[in-house]
Amino acid sequence: MRTQGLRSTLLADLHEAATSFVASGDVPGAVTVVGRGGEPQEYAVGVAAKGGAPIGADTIVRLSSLTKPIAAAAAMILVDEGVLHLDDRVEHWLPELGRRRVLRRVESPLDDTAPARRPITVRDVLTYRMGCGALLRQPDSTPIQRAMRALELRSPGPPKPATPHPPDEWMRRLGSLPWMHHPGDAWQYDTPGHVLGVLLARAAGVSLETLLRDRLFDPLGMKDTGFVVADDSLARFSACYAPESTTPGRLVVHDGIDDSQWRRPPIFPDASGGLVSTARDYWAFAEMLRCGGQHDRRQILSREAVDRMTMNHLSTTQISAAGVFLDGGRGWGFGLSVIPGRGFGWDGGYGTSWASNAATGVTAMLITQRLVFPVSSGIEQAFWRHVDAIVRALDG
Repeated sequence: MRTQGLRSTLLADLHEAATSFVASGDVPGAVTVVGRGGEPQEYAVGVAAKGGAPIGADTIVRLSSLTKPIAAAAAMILVDEGVLHLDDRVEHWLPELGRRRVLRRVESPLDDTAPARRPITVRDVLTYRMGCGALLRQPDSTPIQRAMRALELRSPGPPKPATPHPPDEWMRRLGSLPWMHHPGDAWQYDTPGHVLGVLLARAAGVSLETLLRDRLFDPLGMKDTGFVVADDSLARFSACYAPESTTPGRLVVHDGIDDSQWRRPPIFPDASGGLVSTARDYWAFAEMLRCGGQHDRRQILSREAVDRMTMNHLSTTQISAAGVFLDGGRGWGFGLSVIPGRGFGWDGGYGTSWASNAATGVTAMLITQRLVFPVSSGIEQAFWRHVDAIVRALDG
């Protein structure tokens, strides 16, 4: 049997691989979704929480960094509407980021700076080249890293909230620091995603939750996606696990269910990693992008906006400097990666991964809830090997 050109034997191999990782205890549960032309083939194995209900495509999970493409899509909706322009200076909405000063070297003391060569633009924030973000080096090894930690600008993760500061105070603190690079010079992770959420809310004049709900979640039918898990949905919420540091192969609860930080509205609605969703909800979003911004004959996002969002904007030097974040020849569009042979997509640190390819018509997604860096995730690497084999065999 085939479904839209997908060989059932290769899908079965993928499902067997996912089952083996659950059986070994590597992950408590996993959901895989692979489809071509809008027809998803869902497979779920294991549990949403140890001792709990089976995991499924309607299980509510923490998206972590799969939040980033959603925020970027919302930004491009505002670009379509003329609320934002890619070359606008962000200081119009984020005055805290005006008149930037930049460290002469990343390792420099905080007072060893020079004026930024130009202002930060909306494009800089979307391409993660605004000049501030994660550094690929030992944590807290430079004065700027230590300062960001002291100001509580970096996310410690559950059970603590992503940041204890509301958006205005967070922006004030961020704006008090010098930048690590001149705008446009270097790709840096995470912090631009936090900034984008504040920018979107201020530019739209509504909360980030309201903007995402009105422009994306409701039109796409993403009823389980948001910053909070409602009480009446708690039975479908998953627990999140992390490897136990002293016992290899053992998992411990990283963020539970009843006491999860996603049970209450966040102090800082995080456009970098704060959303919960389901495989089915995210499928709707992913397919909208694959279809050039269209969903159920409605144009959610212009095709031009999708094209801009899903094309590489980085130089080869910037990609190389990004290290493991953009390994394997990946580039970066707006809030997502451009992936050779797979189209576009991204990964999340709580075990979520997605890619869509407009050329082949294939969307593929893996959902787990195990804290892991994507490039070191056995199940994620196996998932994409099997998906690549499925794509190579299309209609063959």
